[in-house]
Amino acid sequence: MRYMLDEETVKPMTATQLAAACVAFAGAAATVLLLASLHALNPEFDPAWRMVSEYANGRYGWVLSLMFAAWALSSWALVIAIRSEVRTPAFRAGLVFLTLAGAGQAMAAVFDLDHETLHDLAGALGIGGLPIAALLIGVSLARTERWSVARPALLWTAHLTWVSVVLLVAAFVLLVATFSQVPGGLPTQPPKSLPPGVIGLVGWANRLLVVVYCAWVIAMAWQAVKLRGRGYRGIELGARPGAVPPG
Repeated sequence: MRYMLDEETVKPMTATQLAAACVAFAGAAATVLLLASLHALNPEFDPAWRMVSEYANGRYGWVLSLMFAAWALSSWALVIAIRSEVRTPAFRAGLVFLTLAGAGQAMAAVFDLDHETLHDLAGALGIGGLPIAALLIGVSLARTERWSVARPALLWTAHLTWVSVVLLVAAFVLLVATFSQVPGGLPTQPPKSLPPGVIGLVGWANRLLVVVYCAWVIAMAWQAVKLRGRGYRGIELGARPGAVPPG
């Protein structure tokens, strides 16, 4: 693949950007660890079919709030870490969606299931915004020479984000469909246990989504740290046939 240099040479990552990349990495890792701790602290919530947000109704709701706060911090820190990498409209739009996803994650830290409307809005922003951001940012960066070495990781983790959403929706549909086949149908409140014949995988799908989203942030932040010190950025060759990669 051929590349050409931008009109302006890109400076190496600043100390602020490096710190932000480290915060993004640590925040995403902390999110996964806090999610795992919630499973251990609240064994009464079956992870197969109880949603992550339901931990707010347990004895350690503050841990859930801390998890969402760490998640939001990781998203916003990543925006700071990579915001100067490329200047394409798609990349900039990706940063906007990532910022909105962080806003949704931050809202979820404050508004639990008792605040239904705001919690639903938080879910729409957090769950819906990040896959769009991952695809726009991942594809844009994969086309640059600076990030081309990480192209497989960028694209795989980006695509896994929307795949995890599809799996979550499919698991929810499966739960509702199988509930409709048992006496009483879909309950208005979560039962203590699932009736025989009901397939509950939506909880695992929900947790997988969180892990996949965090894995994308970790992959992005790790690559940003590795790129510190490189003083140029290449863009996929388009208007200058015959250009060659910089020495």
